[in-house]
Amino acid sequence: MGKRKQRDDDEGPAPSAEPASIGQQTSHIANKQKRSAAYAKLKHKQEKTKRVERGKRQAAAARAEELGLELPVRRVPKTIESTREKDETMVAVDDAEVQADEAQDEFAEHFQRVRPPNVLLTTCYKPSGIMYKFLAEMLEVLPCATYYKRQGYALKKICEYASNRGFTDVVVFNEDRKSINGMLLVHLPGGPTAHFKLSNLRLSKDIKHHGRASSHRPELILNNFGTRLGHRLGRMFASIFSQDPNFKGRRAVTFHNQRDYIFFRHHRYIFEAAERRGPGEKEKSRRVIARLQELGPRFTLKLLSLQKGTFDSKGGEYEWVHNHKSMDTSRRRFFL
Repeated sequence: MGKRKQRDDDEGPAPSAEPASIGQQTSHIANKQKRSAAYAKLKHKQEKTKRVERGKRQAAAARAEELGLELPVRRVPKTIESTREKDETMVAVDDAEVQADEAQDEFAEHFQRVRPPNVLLTTCYKPSGIMYKFLAEMLEVLPCATYYKRQGYALKKICEYASNRGFTDVVVFNEDRKSINGMLLVHLPGGPTAHFKLSNLRLSKDIKHHGRASSHRPELILNNFGTRLGHRLGRMFASIFSQDPNFKGRRAVTFHNQRDYIFFRHHRYIFEAAERRGPGEKEKSRRVIARLQELGPRFTLKLLSLQKGTFDSKGGEYEWVHNHKSMDTSRRRFFL
């Protein structure tokens, strides 16, 4: 048997049908210093090529704008969101089936303005001081909410109590070792119940240049809830806010879904006239611009489960449950 010919460092990796990345081009080099130097050289060459191509595109766009021609099509960068796996449950704007289902679901009376929101806020057993500060800010976010102390009652009893007294929703915040880490949202009287992991909490005092919320009813913004599950969750969030916001207060509450993480933000906005230079303009002109001031709090939610009916930890039937092992198999697979 003849000896196998060893590959030399300068030969590069074996040929492939797809263009190899810089890491793949240098992975065959055994010496770490030589590999790092080759990687840096190729990276510099790649960035230089991109910079030259970007300059050519900008020059072509400027020339077309100057001559009054149609601008070249802008390149769309590849991101995890733009390359997400296709989901059959994505909802179209004019989907008649979805509209018929939503006209008869648990939140239909809220959107028909028959049943205005009335929210009961409570906590876990023995809340700490940080929980009371957080609740004070959430009561400003939700003018239609009322806080009730837990007092050792089971959650099923609280749901029965709230339903008998005309409350439309129950929101329960949980904490562990003085860290708020969970939220339970129960729609009354017949559910559903959503359980969230709560993280990255920052109160108003921890936000730079924060403002103070007024008592006006806020506007609600829901972003990127595109699937059937996302639509259902978005309607659930909307059911705890009034359908008649007070625009005079200029308050906006946002639930922004990105990669199945729901970012909560609370802002005040203002429109004002200012001297600004527009794109392609040499002189400033008077324009109306918008400015934002964050009011707080801010936090991130991650849906763990959606249960049919009100809260039932033993015999409850679940519409959706997050399973890390079977669901988080791809970075480009999302459910909301």
